[in-house]
Amino acid sequence: MKSSARKVAVIGAGWAGCAAAVEASRRGHQVTLFERARTLGGRARAVELNGMLLDNGQHILLGAYRETLRLMQTVGIKATDAFLRLPLQMRYAPDSGGMDFLAPRLPAPLHLLAALLRAKGLAREDKLALARFSSTARWMGWQLHTDCTVAELLERFDQTDRLVRLMWNPLCIAALNTPPQRASAQVFLNVLRDSLGARRAASDMLLPRVDLTSMFPQHAAAHVEKAGGSVYTGCTVNAISPAGEAAEAGWTLQTNGGGGAASTQHFDAVIIATDPGRAAELLAALPGAPPLPAFEHEPITTCYLQYDASLRLSQPFLALIDDAESGNWGQFVFDRGQLVANQAGLLAVVVSTSALAVASEQENLSAAVARQLAETLRQPELLKPHWSKVISEKRATFVCTPALTRPAIETGLSNLFLAGDYVASDYPATLESAVQSGVAAAKLIKTR
Repeated sequence: MKSSARKVAVIGAGWAGCAAAVEASRRGHQVTLFERARTLGGRARAVELNGMLLDNGQHILLGAYRETLRLMQTVGIKATDAFLRLPLQMRYAPDSGGMDFLAPRLPAPLHLLAALLRAKGLAREDKLALARFSSTARWMGWQLHTDCTVAELLERFDQTDRLVRLMWNPLCIAALNTPPQRASAQVFLNVLRDSLGARRAASDMLLPRVDLTSMFPQHAAAHVEKAGGSVYTGCTVNAISPAGEAAEAGWTLQTNGGGGAASTQHFDAVIIATDPGRAAELLAALPGAPPLPAFEHEPITTCYLQYDASLRLSQPFLALIDDAESGNWGQFVFDRGQLVANQAGLLAVVVSTSALAVASEQENLSAAVARQLAETLRQPELLKPHWSKVISEKRATFVCTPALTRPAIETGLSNLFLAGDYVASDYPATLESAVQSGVAAAKLIKTR
């Protein structure tokens, strides 16, 4: 091992932990990655359902996710194989009361101008409001003097009711998983800055063609092992303690393997890449460690519905008009058959900010989603899928409110760091923010 290399423990093999492990390995450190679950990926992972590998939630990534795409390339993943890349769009089913907004592959910002001019389902005042929002946000440098809610920002920018309903509310909920009435306008602007306000490719939408565990975490684990590190699943880290009185003495980890055998291991540096609740528990026993804020969380629910293999949507995904009062919970529907060859006829309907939706029984939610699809797509046969399954990630994201206090990556303790989508960042709880935090934590490891 190089004199500058350190023994590094990464606790948690979600996307933040996997990113930290890959970056630390790339920098020559000897990495041990601990994950208490049997499946890698954390809150963005594969699940087996009716003989198919699906995800615990349907995701869209953006071309702006530079660190995620860089690390995927580092571990040998080709983006062209992993994703279906689509231009920026917000497309509703024909005659559903929505709109059709599709950005052509032109240089920025011409792609947005062309999309606006060609958009169907928007009146002149809607298009003028959208142009006004974009130009004003650019003039402001996408920066607010004082944070406010997204709803307040849209009102301040004189956005029309129709544009708010069909464009801004769905984008806010998809990006922040927080209702516009509570969501941080500054964080929302940060996402728009790096997508709509950047080069054209940054606004592209990337739909996974493979399950999320196979997409990055499995390759990350293989990368760590190839570099001489170790990966343990089904292994819980019960406690962290200083290895000695000196700040540079390192850290001792108490672990329990899947079989219940306890062990004690020493490391020069530790990156805690668990959820914030578990991170707070591990830090609580360490003198001088900062307390972590208690985050409020929002669920994300995905309803999978299997129909005949001949079923095919007009697009790989479509936006849906949600209306809680009418029981129309779905916000987007994805045609999995256009992403994965052996999933023809499988639709995935996403319900973000889904606490109310999942309050009823799964069967009731599945039936409501099927009814919404049948009415929206004008296909009565969609009322009766062959089978359906609701998967709800109850703590999918933190609620991203204005001026939310988020902890720093550095804990103030020598070579002990935090990583996760909840740490201080320009972004909300996304795969990109998780990956960025893991990379940043690995870069902070002090060498001899």
